[in-house]
Amino acid sequence: MKTLTRRMVIGTAAISMSLALAACGEAGGGSEDEGGGDNKTIGLLLPENKTTRYETFDEPLMRKKINELCDECEVKYSNASQDTQKQKKQFDALITQGVEVIILDAVDATATRSWVDRAAERGVKVVAYDRLAEGDVSAYVSYDNEKIGELQGKAMVEALGEEAGDSRVVMINGSPTDPNAALYKKGAHSVLDEKVKKIVYEQDIPDWSPDQANKKMSAAITSLGKDGFDGVYAANDGMAGGVATALKGAGIKDLPLGGQDAELAGLQRIVSGTQSYTIYKAIKPEAYTTAEIAVALLNGKDIDEFTPGSIDSESKKDIPAKLFEAKVVTKNNIKETVIKDKVYKTSEICTKAYAKACAEAGLK
Repeated sequence: MKTLTRRMVIGTAAISMSLALAACGEAGGGSEDEGGGDNKTIGLLLPENKTTRYETFDEPLMRKKINELCDECEVKYSNASQDTQKQKKQFDALITQGVEVIILDAVDATATRSWVDRAAERGVKVVAYDRLAEGDVSAYVSYDNEKIGELQGKAMVEALGEEAGDSRVVMINGSPTDPNAALYKKGAHSVLDEKVKKIVYEQDIPDWSPDQANKKMSAAITSLGKDGFDGVYAANDGMAGGVATALKGAGIKDLPLGGQDAELAGLQRIVSGTQSYTIYKAIKPEAYTTAEIAVALLNGKDIDEFTPGSIDSESKKDIPAKLFEAKVVTKNNIKETVIKDKVYKTSEICTKAYAKACAEAGLK
């Protein structure tokens, strides 16, 4: 790995002290101007905690894999709680501490360009995780997000059944600061615009907020009437939960509703019949591949074996990339997907409140 030439900031100290400090720097000490050296710390910055996956799966899985691959490595983790400025401070702090590799899942992927470029100039490698951050990133690991949107759209059409062609759909999209949300929306529209009668109401939800999704869904019900729509596309399970609460409050039942992320609450709604489908993105391979890339970059090794493809961002072309494929999960295949992959145990999904529904769905 390329590192920056070490520089020591010397005041008016004596020459002997200068030499001592310089020797200390060569031995692995750090200053705020450095981009790293023999620092074995990998930074991990995740965007928010409203979506349960980050704290429950992404962080522990990456930490586990990094520690398996590198005994001496330390993972320094921070969550930005959906605050771009907070994440920038976390990013800057890692640079100051001499971290040489940062895994970044950006709150606002368009805001990262100056941070990432500055880090790259100092020799710090940035791996964009799940969301394609702008700037001179070294690699990108995620899913084919436009295809995920297509899967969501197809699942909605299937849930609507034979009446799909005459159906009216409400769309509750993800955060406008998340580039993935735009891709999900684009993919979903590519299907729904051709297969359903009309999109009758559509809103982007800041911060992927379930509360805001609930409010927008309530506004849609007020505007359209209880019989003014036939299905609801929600971009993720958290927002689908907010939508489900609004539908229940309005006395609307048996309406197709979709989500994404295969969250526990979403799976329980699927079992109980208040949500039709979710999208299962196996987090383990995504997290493990990212960990492998980070450790390889830390050790100055090639990452071609982990990044068989490439992708362009607005600020960089041919970024080494690995894009995984997702699956639609319905009541009919929960057992063959999330349970088989040990994301959740049957006992975790089928708590007392869902025991009867689970039995009817063949989950025991």
